[in-house]
Formats: sequence, C-alpha cells, structure tokens
Amino acid sequence: MTAIRTEGLGKRYVLGALPHGLLSERLGRALRAKRERRSSEEFWALRNVDMSVEEGEAVGIIGRNGAGKSTLLKIISRITLPTEGRALVRGRVGTLLEVGTGFHPELTGRENIFLNGAVLGMKRREIMRKYEEIVDFAGIERFIETPVKRYSSGMYVRLAFAVAAHLEPEILLVDEVLAVGDAEFQRKCLGKMRDVAGHGRTVVFVSHDLGAIRRLCSRAVLLERGDVVADGPPTDVVSSYLQTALPGQATGRSVVAEDAPRNGTGEARLREVALTDGNGSTLGMLHLNQRFRVVTSFDVDARIDDAVVEVGISTFGGDRIVTVQSSDREGPLLTFEPGRRELSVELDTSMLPGEFALDVALHHRTGITVDHVQDALRFTAVNAAEHGGDHYPWNVVRGYVRPNAVWSEVDAG
Repeated sequence: MTAIRTEGLGKRYVLGALPHGLLSERLGRALRAKRERRSSEEFWALRNVDMSVEEGEAVGIIGRNGAGKSTLLKIISRITLPTEGRALVRGRVGTLLEVGTGFHPELTGRENIFLNGAVLGMKRREIMRKYEEIVDFAGIERFIETPVKRYSSGMYVRLAFAVAAHLEPEILLVDEVLAVGDAEFQRKCLGKMRDVAGHGRTVVFVSHDLGAIRRLCSRAVLLERGDVVADGPPTDVVSSYLQTALPGQATGRSVVAEDAPRNGTGEARLREVALTDGNGSTLGMLHLNQRFRVVTSFDVDARIDDAVVEVGISTFGGDRIVTVQSSDREGPLLTFEPGRRELSVELDTSMLPGEFALDVALHHRTGITVDHVQDALRFTAVNAAEHGGDHYPWNVVRGYVRPNAVWSEVDAG
C-alpha cells in the first residue's frame, strides 16, 4: 500500500522578495512593488515531481545542495505548501528536519516530549510507555527538566531524533540534521532507522552520507534542480550521482598541501598521490574489477636506508579495510636518497561500490614513522565495469572488497 505519493509537485520561490514583517515594512514594500517586480526572479525548488513510497520502504533522497531535497520533505510533512500539484500522505508522520522544528524553546525536554506526542495524536499513557526509552536514547537525562532553548545543537538533535523515532510514527522523515551529532550517536540513529524500517514502517532519509544511504535504504531517488533524474536501487543511483552530478569531485590526483594534517619525524614529506590505470592515466573513479595503481611522491631531506612505504584504503569514516607495505615484496628494503622520490604499487583488489580514501605513510623498518597522511586522496568505486555491462548483482552492498576466491565442495563421506 502506498504511504506517500506526489503528483506534479512543484514549489516556486521568488528571489529578492522580502518576508512578511511589520505593517510599516509591508507598506514600504508596497510603495516599492513596481521596482521589486522588475528585480525579482522566480526560482523553482521543485518541478513536476511524481513519485511514490510504499509502506515499509526505506527511501534515500540524494542530490547536490539546492536540488530540492529538504523542500520535498517539508512539503510531505506539511511544513511548506506546494505551489502546484499535491502530496498525499497516509499515516502518522514523525519528522526531524531543521534543528528547532517541532520543539517549543521555553518548554523543558520532558514537556516537549509530551507536546510532540500529543501533536502526533498519541494518548498520555502511550507517551509514558515510551518516555524512559526516549530519554535513555537521547542520553540527556540530567537536562530533561531544562528548557530546550538552553540545549546545545547536539543535545537538541539527540532529543529531537529520539522523540521522532520512538513515538511510533508510520512514516519517519529525517533530513541531514543528523550530521550535528557525534559519530557514535549517528550510528545509533542509523540503527534505529533500520529498526523502524524493519518493523514495516516507512523511512524517507535525506543525506550526503552516501554510504549510509546504501546501508539503510532499499531504494534511492536522485534530485537535480528540482527534478527526479534517477530512481532505483541505491548502488545504481549513487553511482549515477557520482558520475554525473559530481563529475569534478575526484580527479584521481592530489597534491598534498604543506599544512595538511600529518605526523612523523619529517625526514621526508608526502607531496603527491595519484590513482592510475596500468598505462599511467589518472582515474577519477574506479570501475568494478578494475586493477589500479597508487603512485606516491615524496620529498626526501635526509637519506633513509630502511624505507617502508605503506598505502592503505579506508572508508570515509576512517576504518582501514586494505593495507599494503613495500616490505611485503621480496628483496632488500628501499633506500631513499635526498630529493624527489616516486613509488607505485599495483593492487589487484576488487573494490565494491562505495567511497574510499587513500592513506599514505613512510616508515623506518623499526616502525618509526617518517610521514603519515590520512585521507590523502578520495576516490569512488562505481557499480559498473569499465567495458561491458557487468555490475555487482545485489541492491544492498555488504562489505568493501571482493577478493579472489576458490570454492570447492567438501566430500561429506
């Protein structure tokens, strides 16, 4: 059954138009109306959006800033009225959009929990049944009797999400506001949204965290300039977004700034990192099953007789998933003479679709670090082969690499 359906949905704003204010301000604007009409310009945040979300679906909305993602959620949640078309919603809606939406600043955290529950049509005993769980999830028990106007943005978001997710809405709408919270709380939120979706309720999630979209959602929608340009499995839609909407995000080469965060003795410094194919051409993105090289350049100040170069592949969250070191090869350790030194390593590692970062380090054999730069170069692995139509066959990608493997059947006898 359909939980959300939009038909010809559009939202128009007039650039240059001033908001409503005091009577004197409105009279002044009326006198300037003719000039303002000439200088104003129409802007359509959404136009002709037709989409539907079924009950129990977890749908991610992605796109660049200004694509219309937040406007769409505001219309669905009845915060904003559309200029044209309509949005039909079936079920009780819990929302976490902008910080500040839905809470009364003069009321305490406890009072706002009951106020939000009442707005959702819940009886007091229903709210009481969830109260302790909400407070525990938010982790702000010490401040629950404090007016929320005194909360930090992080505390505010913790309570707002806990209320929105625990008061049993049939539909949960969540905007990028989760980015305000710390990493541990974000993991809790994603787990809770996964739990909500797993119990047959509907989740619509707007985020720039494409990894979270893939992990949480069964479907993704890509908005571009107010239009739906892609709708389907998250891996495919994310790949489309990265290839078309953000063509310049990854160039395949990074010059490491002098003041880049790094640690080490400083005898040598990483200057450049490149992701290339076997012919030396830089790769803006990595295709499925594509072999690749990582080329590193160092400026060496003092001779290093026992150099060990380390290249790691990590998630954007900093979790290391692949590590290779030059000491793994046969033969003597590397010797780096003063000057510019370049080293490349070819990796036969099949990366699954996702966003990754290259970490590069130079060590002495003893383990003393000469230079270490995390997140030296970011790249994207897409769900499409370089040639032909091969792609990862599952909608939900589990893990980060697909190693070469040999399977054999074991004779039970």
